[in-house]
This record gives sequence, structure tokens and C-alpha cells, in this order.
Amino acid sequence: MTERPLRIGVGAGFSDDRVGPAVALAESGEIDYLVFECLAERTVARENLARTDNPEAGYTPRLIERMEAVLPHCLRHGIRIVTNMGAANPLAAARATQAVAQAAGLGPLSVATVAGDDVADLLRARPDLVLEDGRPIEAILPQMVSANAYLGAGPIVAALETGAQVVITGRVADPSLFLAPMVHHHGWAADDWPRIAAGTLAGHLLECSTQVSGGCFADPGIKEVPGLEDLGNPIGEIGADGRVVITKLAGTGGRVDAATCTEQLLYEMHDPAGYLTPDCVLDVTDVGFAPDGVNRICATGARAAPPTSSYKVTIGYHDGYIGEGEVSYAGINAVARAELAAEVVRARLARNGHHYSEMRTDLIGMSSLHGMGAGRPEPYEVRLRIAARCGSAAAARAVGTEIRAMHVNGPAGGGGGSDPAVRKVLAVASALIPRDLVRPQVHLHDGQEG
Repeated sequence: MTERPLRIGVGAGFSDDRVGPAVALAESGEIDYLVFECLAERTVARENLARTDNPEAGYTPRLIERMEAVLPHCLRHGIRIVTNMGAANPLAAARATQAVAQAAGLGPLSVATVAGDDVADLLRARPDLVLEDGRPIEAILPQMVSANAYLGAGPIVAALETGAQVVITGRVADPSLFLAPMVHHHGWAADDWPRIAAGTLAGHLLECSTQVSGGCFADPGIKEVPGLEDLGNPIGEIGADGRVVITKLAGTGGRVDAATCTEQLLYEMHDPAGYLTPDCVLDVTDVGFAPDGVNRICATGARAAPPTSSYKVTIGYHDGYIGEGEVSYAGINAVARAELAAEVVRARLARNGHHYSEMRTDLIGMSSLHGMGAGRPEPYEVRLRIAARCGSAAAARAVGTEIRAMHVNGPAGGGGGSDPAVRKVLAVASALIPRDLVRPQVHLHDGQEG
């Protein structure tokens, strides 16, 4: 008798993903795991700042909302949860998750956390390491907010081996969140490259949630997606032999086919012949997609080589301020009046002695993405946006202040100006760190404490 494939449902593909489709999977998806991938490059740095202000913060802000929604269904159906919503504080995320279970009367909840991705102290001790742009790491150490290595599937597998119902990590590679349940469930060896390749391929296809089931694919009249308002999160079916099928919950909107899978396959893949992950170097140049039923696609042809000796590290650091403001113009000659307003604002800022390393002027809806373009018809209304980068909060605020003044101090017909906006720039940079310096840790919280 053939073993039933492992079924992994996607709970989220980014921090602000919809909650409803995850609930639907937990209720009736007949899945074994529900995986929430919620960390973008700047998210960990942002949550490190939150943890500095509050030691019980630092995890993904919507963790509690998601756990309240899916935990009762997952526990009732025996579905295990794996997520990187721990962000900068997996321990606090574990406590918050257990508090949700207690408040819902679900009994003690075992949660395992994966730590060790925070390598800020290691970088401080190794200023000789080099950033991806060639600068020494010491160039940004004084402004560093966070430094987190992309861990692989190994420590997540160890966390699953504790029997925990929920596994919460910080920074791990996105495909690794999905590969780990496969390795644990099927007992794959970490160097079984054909299966690790298949599992990493499956993880990459699933990691962005509905991008593989119709989201970011729909283009009316060109690439039609039925039922987009009820778009269903994807499900991966992975056999013990590494057979991969991508599908979705029956009755939901969207589509899963060779076209949606191909777009997601190439998403954020710098080199299809050598896609670097902590678990392997993946080669997808021979990957093919074949129908396996309605909204079911079988993916084959992935190959893998051993991983490199380094972990990628994302470093968050303070990098000055951005000031911005907006004002609208409408009617005849709207574009000319907006362009004159931009010239006036720039001149007034310079006259007041403010200096900016970068300044961007956009006519939203006309030039903000592709430039002005020769022969483009002028709109009857346009919104001017100016944003400038600098090292001074005062100079940043002056940008929005001068734009706001356009209501009565600029060309005719300015209105709808925004309040002056100033925000700190939380920049990110990447570096490599020797793998043997990083020490992942797994902790089990059995819910019996206190």
C-alpha cells in the first residue's frame, strides 16, 4: 500500500496576508501541517526595535490574531503549525501563543522555538567580514539594529522531533520552513539530494502563498483568474519518494497550473542553475510541470548539490531620514502647475540651507514608475509627490512643510496636501558568515510552566 503524501497548507506568505484562507485550510483542508511564512528582509530589524522598547514584543504583530483563528481547528484535526512569526523574539511568541491556547480553553500547548539566528554579536567580533557591496562590515556596525542568519531546515526538524504542536522560529530561509516537515515526516537524510531538491522546490513554490494559486498573476483579458475574491491558499502534497504536487482547497477561487507555477518558480531566483539555500544549492533548469487533475500540478526535475559553507546574513541598520509630502492639481494645465510646484519646493529648500543626498519627484499615476515618456497624454488631474533623503530629521520635515505650503504659496489650484511625513530609514545589507560560527538552539515549552 502506497503511503499517503504529506499535505502542507500555506497559512500566510507575508506578514499582512489574509487570515480567512488559513482558517479554511485548518477547518477542511485535510492537511498535516499549516506553515506561516511572514518575514521580509526588513521585518526582523523592525521587530528588533520593537523588542528594545518592550521585551515581550518583537514577534510578528498579527501572530495572536492568526493563532486565535487557527489554533482550535489545528488542535482538533491534529495539524501541526510551523512559522517564522517569532521574528526577533521567538520566546515571547511562544508565550503569547500559549496564552491564546489557555484563553481559548484548549489546554496546555507544547511549543518549540528555534533560536540562534541572531548573529549581531558575532559580527561585532568579526569586523573583517565584508558586505555584499564590498564595504567592510565595520562601516555599518555603529548603526546596526539587527543581524540575522538564514538558518535551514535542520533546527526546525529538531524542533519537530520534540513532538511540539507548534514550532516558532526567527529568521530561517523561506523554503526551509516547508522542507523541514517533509524531512521529519518522511525520514529523509539531509544529504539525500534528489529528495532535498524536490522538497526545496516545493517549499519555493509554496512560500509566497497565493502567488502560486493566482495572486499576482491575474491580468484581465490576458491572464484570467476565476474567483479572485475567494482566492484559496495553496497546498503541497509531497510523497516519500519526493513526488511534488501543488494544489489548493476545492471550491476556492484561483487557479493552479503550469503558468502560475512557472511564474512563482522564477520569482526571486537569482540563478536558476544555482539557487543558494542553507539546505542545498538548487538547480531548477530542468523543472517541468504536468497536470495531475483539476488545479493540480506535478513538479519534477529539480536537482541539488550540497550547500555552501556560509550562511547569508541580513543586517538592518539606521541610514538617515526620508521626508515627503504630496499635493494635488486638477484641471487644464494640471501637469505644468505640478511641475512648477516641484521646482519652487526644491528652490525653497535649497534657499533655506537644507541638503539632501537623494531627492525624487513623481507625478503619481503618470511618471512615478516609468518616467514621463514621450507622447504620453496628459491627465486632467495629477498628484505631486516629493521625497528626499538626508541625515537630518529637521531637513526631512522641511520637505513636507514646503509642499503643504503649496496650498496658498504656489501655483493655482493646489489642494489635498498631505501632512509633513518623516520616517527613519531602516536599511538592509547582506553578508556571508562562516556556517560553523552559528549555533542554532531548540527549546521546548510544554505549556505546564507556572
